[in-house]
Amino acid sequence: MRSNRPNFNMKKIFCALLFLFLIVLVISNISHAPNKFGITKTSNQPSSENSTQQEEQKDTSISMAVVGDIMCHGPNYKDAYNASTKTYDFSTFFPQIKSYISNADIAVGNLETTFAGGNKAYSGYPTFNSPPQLAKDIQDLGIDVLTTSNNHSMDSGYNGLINTIDTLDNLGISHTGTFKSEEDKNKILIKDVNGVKIAFLSYTYGTNGISIPKGKEYCINLINKDLIKKQLESAKAQNPDVICVSMHWGIEYQTTPNSEQKDLADFLFKNGTDIIIGNHPHVLQNFEKKEITLDDGTTKDGLVIYSLGNFLADQNKKYTRDSAIMNVNITKDKNDKIKINTVKYIPTYIYKDTSKSTQKFEIINISNAVDSYEAGYSPNLSKATYNTFKTELENIKKILGDEIK
Repeated sequence: MRSNRPNFNMKKIFCALLFLFLIVLVISNISHAPNKFGITKTSNQPSSENSTQQEEQKDTSISMAVVGDIMCHGPNYKDAYNASTKTYDFSTFFPQIKSYISNADIAVGNLETTFAGGNKAYSGYPTFNSPPQLAKDIQDLGIDVLTTSNNHSMDSGYNGLINTIDTLDNLGISHTGTFKSEEDKNKILIKDVNGVKIAFLSYTYGTNGISIPKGKEYCINLINKDLIKKQLESAKAQNPDVICVSMHWGIEYQTTPNSEQKDLADFLFKNGTDIIIGNHPHVLQNFEKKEITLDDGTTKDGLVIYSLGNFLADQNKKYTRDSAIMNVNITKDKNDKIKINTVKYIPTYIYKDTSKSTQKFEIINISNAVDSYEAGYSPNLSKATYNTFKTELENIKKILGDEIK
């Protein structure tokens, strides 16, 4: 007699497998079923909270540090000279203020001297030619971009202008305003700063009467509205997020901008400039944030700093040792719109300690120096020097006005 047990076992196995299949199918349908909002949940779909965070992360903020005229008078480079090593070291000028520059995402300054090279003797005013070590120490300070179009660009002649460019190129320091060819002049300097693209341009009112060689007019950008408009159009065609223009303008030793500076600022804003950095007066002038209305009726932020005075120099006229390190915070939102959020500044002063035989010069945070003395932390600082610092700090704040917070 044949047994039915194997058939019975097969049926049990088949039923068990069918039951498991149905359970898996039901679970699968439930996990992929739309919820009450009509959204199908899957393991790969981010939550609404994560989506919001991703959108917020698209906003990018950067900091730009801006300093004034970087000059080098005779006493400056003589003080930087080490007779035993026969080398120059300008780094001793900067310890107190280095962090304010090096910690910024990008730092910009105006180079108002030349590096002629060769056997040409170093010199200060009226025709500047400096040791190339200054360029290296500026780079080590944290300066990323130098504007080179100013009234001292031709102090060492055309060859000196070219050698200055070569000096900066060899160090890898970005620059604009002077050029080795027409082709170079037509290139717009654009720096990508953590995803924010900034275009830089630079212009000067003149070259102190020093002639520009015929056929080499390309070597320097002079203030000319047609040229400026042309180059701004070229810059805009490359879709930068920010256009920053350096203007060597104004009247020396005047602490307020004149009508020409204001007219040029309006012209620059109208033609696409976002930030204007002014140089040349050798003293501070005020800054202001503006709301610029574009041709299509939309608005954008604009910032003009009329003059930042001397960052490094040795002049004795009133206010010529006062300056500031401007810190501009810029945000690019998820729609690529640029906003200038805050404009703050560190008041600086070119201190010259005449009691010392060497290393007399140091650029100091004058606000810290005043606070330190008043708190009793500067026993070696004389009352007379403190009074000088306090007066100069008051002058800086009076000229620049309030920070934009």
